[in-house]
Parts: sequence; C-alpha cells; structure tokens
Amino acid sequence: MVGKICGTGSYAPPHTMDNNDLAKIVDTSDEWIRERTGIGKRHLIEEETTSYMAGQAALKAIEQSGIDPAEIELILVATSSSETIFPCAACEVQRTVGAVNAAGFDMNAACTGFVLAFNTAQAYISAGIYKTILVIGADSMSNLLDWTDRSTCILFGDGAGAVLLRAEEGEPCRMAAHSDGKKGPALTGLSRQRKDWKMEDDTLSYIHMDGQAVFKFAVRKVPEIIEELFEQSGTGADEIDYFILHQANRRIIEAVAKRLKIDIEKFPMNLEEYANTSAATVPILIDEMNRKDMFRKGQKLIMAGFGAGLTWAASLFEW
Repeated sequence: MVGKICGTGSYAPPHTMDNNDLAKIVDTSDEWIRERTGIGKRHLIEEETTSYMAGQAALKAIEQSGIDPAEIELILVATSSSETIFPCAACEVQRTVGAVNAAGFDMNAACTGFVLAFNTAQAYISAGIYKTILVIGADSMSNLLDWTDRSTCILFGDGAGAVLLRAEEGEPCRMAAHSDGKKGPALTGLSRQRKDWKMEDDTLSYIHMDGQAVFKFAVRKVPEIIEELFEQSGTGADEIDYFILHQANRRIIEAVAKRLKIDIEKFPMNLEEYANTSAATVPILIDEMNRKDMFRKGQKLIMAGFGAGLTWAASLFEW
C-alpha cells in the first residue's frame, strides 16, 4: 500500500511585509533582495501561533478530502517553532480538527521537516500500521529572527501547509534521507538558555546562518539525492512532471535544475509571495498547485527538502 494525497490545505497570515517595508528596518532594498533570493514579501503572524496555522491548513485539507476527521489515525506536524514545547502541535491540531481517534506527535528537522514527516507517514502506511495520516509543515520563523540582522531577516516568513494521505494500491513511494551533524554549525537556532532564572543572552534564540556554506551544501546535495531516487526507482528525469523543492532561495533552485540539466519550468516556485517558511514551504506549494488544478492522476513528482542539521531528504511518488 502507498499513501495517496487526497486533500491539501495551507494557511498564510494575512499580515504581510514586503521588501520595501523591510528596507525601513535594515539596510536593504527590494532590488537587492529580489536579485539574491527571489523574495518579494513575506507573511508574518500577529496573534496567530504555529499550532493555529497548522490547524487551519489541516481543516482545509480535510474539507477537500471529504474524509471524516474521526477516520484520521495519525497526525504528524513538522515544526521547529511551536509556541509550546508541550502539548505538541500535533495534539493541538487534533483538538482543532476533531480527529478524536488519532495519535499525534511533532517532528523537528527544520526546513527538511515536512519531507521527512511525509516519508515517515509513507513508511507507516506501507507497513500496514495506519491507513489515513495527516501530515503538516508549520513554522513561525518570525519568532526566531533577529530583525536587525540583514543576512537572515530578509529570508523568512510564516505559514503552514498540510496533506492528507489515504492508503491505496499503487506504485511505492521512493524515499531517501541523509544528515551531516559535523556541518550543523552552518545553520543554528539555539533555544533560550536560562541561568539563575534570568536570560543570560537573549541573542542565543536567534537564527544564525553561514549563507555561503548553506548554499554550497544545497546545490551539491539536492541534485545528489534526486539522482539517488532516479537510481533507486529506475526512473529518468524526463518521466518526472514536477520537482517540488524547499523554497529557500531562487538561486539554489536554479542551480539544482542546471546541475541536473532539467528545464527550470519543471521547478515551480512561490518564493516571491511567501519567502522561506521552513517546514511549510513544500506543502504550501503543493496546495497552491493542487488548487490551480496542475496535478493529474498518475503524474510522477519529486519533492526535496534541505536545511539545518544539516539534513536533506527527498521523495518520488505518484499523484
């Protein structure tokens, strides 16, 4: 059995900040940001929380699927920015959607999180443990940013995306995943440390990134893992309808396409609207494409995520 996507949903906060707004905070410009990243604006939470966004995306996916929430057996939420350590965001989503029979837990692999959660759900379904699984990527990256640091604050936004998987007969999902902890310092977001009940250094909680190191890692490892899926499945690049990559930077996606010698038209992007929403980028893009009626039954898709850890993962599956 394989998990087929039977419903998708997404949520982006209505409050936005475009590049010109950001230029009032740090030394940057719309032209500078667009040229280097492809980002035009980002959606930012105000009163919303990560679990709230996850719940709203889940409700839309369930509505589209037509499945009774009571049939959902497992909820996986990929996030590195939940507003609470516990209860986990998955349990908050369970309450929101009324999935009274579901187990749930969160997964933290930063920007790779949704793809790893999707792969985990596929493994559960393939093993016959569950038949109906809700998989969500949700992050409030604005809570983790130093808004005076131009190198990071221009890159990120907030949002959530969800897919509902239902077990069906079909071609198995091909999966691959890797990590390299030795290179973890290239992208960090440390938790707040408290000593004697006082914050010792508030900057510890911010995201810190070696942009060049992350860029080089992504443009090397993403093509490699896609090639790994080709070899594993016996599938050629010309058989893949879309490559749905983590939306971190337009230049990274263009470099991946060039290395694989694949037409950039097969690499959809929505960076201009949302920026990098970490674990939410892939499911938000899938939902947008689905609601634009871009998918057809039997199409072959590859999705890939990459990020802190360092981690990278990919899946090849049929719509």
